[in-house]
Amino acid sequence: MPRTHSPPPRPAALQAVVWLEPAAPLKPPEGAPCNGCGLCCLAEPCPLGVLVSRRRTGPCAALRWSDAQQRYLCGMVQEPGAVTGWTQPWAVRLQRALARRWIAAGVGCDASLQAQVPSPPSG
Repeated sequence: MPRTHSPPPRPAALQAVVWLEPAAPLKPPEGAPCNGCGLCCLAEPCPLGVLVSRRRTGPCAALRWSDAQQRYLCGMVQEPGAVTGWTQPWAVRLQRALARRWIAAGVGCDASLQAQVPSPPSG
């Protein structure tokens, strides 16, 4: 019997609040192609993001918003030299290739997170 791995639901005290660009696309279902909603990277960095952000919690420092595309992009794929400071052409190519592999670009959404619009304040 195949095993699926879904993390247990977070207790209310551990739920994170992240602020998305209003024009960001809605999070796709798990397994669907990434659409650049940014929710996963804003909630916490992936293993690559931990390295470049130098933190294990909070939003990934490599995450970039694209006004032109109206979506979030991984800076390690789009502009790795701007994220790491390593701008030699060979280093940029290597970082980009490794980043695409490490973030599983093109594999599909693996975030079990759900976005909720905050309730308006009562009063």
